[in-house]
Amino acid sequence: MKTYLIDDDELAIYLTEHLLRAEGFSNCICTFQSAQEALDKLVGRKQAIPQVVFLDLNMPLMDGWQFLDALTPYQEALRGTCRIYILTSSLALNDLEKSKQYNLVAGLIHKPLDSEEIRSIQSLYSDGEVGDDEPCDC
Repeated sequence: MKTYLIDDDELAIYLTEHLLRAEGFSNCICTFQSAQEALDKLVGRKQAIPQVVFLDLNMPLMDGWQFLDALTPYQEALRGTCRIYILTSSLALNDLEKSKQYNLVAGLIHKPLDSEEIRSIQSLYSDGEVGDDEPCDC
């Protein structure tokens, strides 16, 4: 399945991408160190919409909350097609409460992402790895 991984930390991207591939989650992982770049790709719609987005909250220039706010005009078009999972190292309960205000957010996961969480997300997709036979267009 097509997956976006948005995080400003190169090491976090490397480790998460490696784990996603090792678990067979996706062969099409598009990584972004800039939320704005990911937003431009997502709303530009020149490529297929990702089924899953892993989104870091604390990033410079545009943080995860600003990314979610910018998606508000597109949420009807994305609902049911794209699930967003917030990846955060924050333990603040208000982040969990705030995440519930966004219809596209399917969950909040504390870093680091682990195999059990990956399998749990995978189980939501009855067809397994959707679109992995198609070329990956990041």
